Amino acid sequence: MTASRESLATAHNDGLPQAGFDALAEVFSRHLAAIEGGMSFCVYREGRPLARFHGGSTVRPGGSPAEGAAEPGPWTQETMAVLFSGTKGVVATVAAILIDRGLLDPAASVASYWPEFAAAGKERVTVAQVLSHTVGLAYVDQAPEDRYDNHAQAAALAAQETLWEPGTKVAYHALTYGYLTAELFFRVTGKGPGQLFRELVAEPLSLELHLGLPAALDGRLATVFRSSDYAISTFLQDPERRKIVERMYGNSLTGPGDPVNSVDMRRAELAAGGCIATADAMAALYSHLASPTPALVSPATLRTSTATWSEGVDAINDRPLRFGLGYELADPLGSYGPVTPAFGHSGAGGGLHGAWPGKNVGFSFLTNEMQPEDRDRRAKDLLAALARTV
Repeated sequence: MTASRESLATAHNDGLPQAGFDALAEVFSRHLAAIEGGMSFCVYREGRPLARFHGGSTVRPGGSPAEGAAEPGPWTQETMAVLFSGTKGVVATVAAILIDRGLLDPAASVASYWPEFAAAGKERVTVAQVLSHTVGLAYVDQAPEDRYDNHAQAAALAAQETLWEPGTKVAYHALTYGYLTAELFFRVTGKGPGQLFRELVAEPLSLELHLGLPAALDGRLATVFRSSDYAISTFLQDPERRKIVERMYGNSLTGPGDPVNSVDMRRAELAAGGCIATADAMAALYSHLASPTPALVSPATLRTSTATWSEGVDAINDRPLRFGLGYELADPLGSYGPVTPAFGHSGAGGGLHGAWPGKNVGFSFLTNEMQPEDRDRRAKDLLAALARTV
């Protein structure tokens, strides 16, 4: 690893050809030397590690840790971080499990499970339209004061008109996706998203993955920070639609204060972006899903969930999108590297977690230093190197 950060980095070759591992190590080392924070890149196959890299620091140099979070020190395989929208990949997995068990039907109307949702002309909106970001509820118009109250936010969305005819446009529902799916899951199971994450995903696979982080684990949590040039929606130039983006995100990513690192956020069960995990856990999860006989869900249901349900240029953000039933799919930007098919979900600031089912591998890039999407090469370069060796 780079000399100046050598003491803060570890690398484990658990099964890759040595030349391929060395190439990955070089890419990881180069990017680690260029950042101030920490990062991990892990690759698993069928639940077992192939390669693991961890390095950097849990807190920005000269900065202070978030309340109760990890003290300044090396970023290791024990370090956990907020996944941001990487959370939505776990939501997609929960949805696939519920579909597999016959509790949820993508073709059914949302109102058949959640009657109040039929208000304002939404009686024909389908579960698939919610899961594939085509419903047209990109922000909460009359938002309750408590952003962490899933039920209250969902009730406001249920009463709201859509921005377009559902199914006719695709646009990323950055925060509302969590409120909509959490309520839909609650209506069919009677359980909150944190409990479902735990019972359906984390516990069966023994993964360190939490939606609603227990206080006992706070000391392993890295403090997130933004690079000096961080920005959201970097493909968007239209000032009018920029106003919509500001309504979508509020101050959750770029505004004053520090909600991302707050105790309230880490305890909340925000299904759009509040999951906290290790990179090893996310790589292991996707490696199980990438297997020819995937854990958690049947092959047929996983094929349905990772088929293309929506694609096009984001009607708000001008970014090319392609979605399954909640999973992001390989897109024109090469978000999931040079391998297809691919599925998973990215997160604000550079995190990326996913699967290459043709190669039976899952991977996770996790960091606490948020960089703008149009400049961030970390995950892309690591995946390009990985593709040459698996």
